[in-house]
Amino acid sequence: MKKIVIAAVALAASAGIGYAAGAANNFPDVSTLNAKAMNLVIPDLDKIKWGPAAGLEGTDSYTLVGDPAKPGFYVVLNRFHPGYFSHPHYHVNDRYIMVLSGTWWAATGGKDDAEHITVPIKAGGFAVHKGKEVHYDGARSGQGEAIVMIFGEGPGTRHECYGPMAEKTPGPCPDALKAAGVN
Repeated sequence: MKKIVIAAVALAASAGIGYAAGAANNFPDVSTLNAKAMNLVIPDLDKIKWGPAAGLEGTDSYTLVGDPAKPGFYVVLNRFHPGYFSHPHYHVNDRYIMVLSGTWWAATGGKDDAEHITVPIKAGGFAVHKGKEVHYDGARSGQGEAIVMIFGEGPGTRHECYGPMAEKTPGPCPDALKAAGVN
């Protein structure tokens, strides 16, 4: 899995550069590729048909590959609007995140204070959300939107630490809240 993710990140990072360079030279058009051998997706971030990200106010999502709600590999784009964050949560499996544009802000642990304790990760930055470890992320107010590409093995279910769907049994959320001094 690690090799697949590294290869996917390298491909994603170089696809736009290579495509742009090829467009300026007289290289064959991408339509000449055999669709049985390769599916090429070069998303224009301004033309994507974004949809609401499930349970994340102020966040849009677009699935490139797979289905994050089902078992198996997936790749999604999330667009965080300024001032919107997830709340402390965790995922069962590791997730790999590359910041495509803007500044993505992230924090770990159960203290929900997005405007003061999140750290900036700029475009080109890469992070790993470790499975069963509490974190949250988004875009700070006044800082512009952030678009991230998330790779993972599904299901990529988000286990919330706050609110009506909060985890109540022993586990990552109660442990993180206790460590942060949150009741």
